[in-house]
Amino acid sequence: MSLNTTLEAIIAPIVADLGFALVRVQMNGRAGGSQTLQIMAEDPVTGQLTIAQCSAISRALDEPLEAADPIEGEYSLEVSSPGTDRLLTRLADWARWAGHEVRLKLAAAAEDGTISRKTTAMKAVIIGHEGDMVHLDMPGTGKMNVPFGQIVSAKLVLTNKLIAATRPLDMGDADEMIDEPGIETDAENDN
Repeated sequence: MSLNTTLEAIIAPIVADLGFALVRVQMNGRAGGSQTLQIMAEDPVTGQLTIAQCSAISRALDEPLEAADPIEGEYSLEVSSPGTDRLLTRLADWARWAGHEVRLKLAAAAEDGTISRKTTAMKAVIIGHEGDMVHLDMPGTGKMNVPFGQIVSAKLVLTNKLIAATRPLDMGDADEMIDEPGIETDAENDN
């Protein structure tokens, strides 16, 4: 079992118990070096997380991760929202973001039906999915059906349409702007 699979098994139920959906778990770096455990989650209502929600997830994971101790050496924990131009990691993402542009990398299928390491990068408009098959509209080529397992990576393209379809974050728990003595703001420079 890979480290990311082990981590996901620990993290997913805790995130779900808090009422959030896990988007991705990824361990970056090497043991003995600088390591970061990246957890991406979302509030199913907004598709995003506030700073307070990220903090709640981080606090809830602290003890279970320490008790299980699956990571060799020191690491930093990073909890974040997937953002507007999010990664598409779950099959349900392909239905939810239908009509939006996506950049993706596809693994080439070998003649024997296995997936090769060779990838192809492309841009398309998401039509949706049926079963494990993702439906795309390729500019200049037309419709294309791709097995979900062949998608190496996919990320929404930041467009005006995507921005309009995304609810704004609640900035209520963000830090306030603080004026520092001796530092002029843009408003003061305009006078």
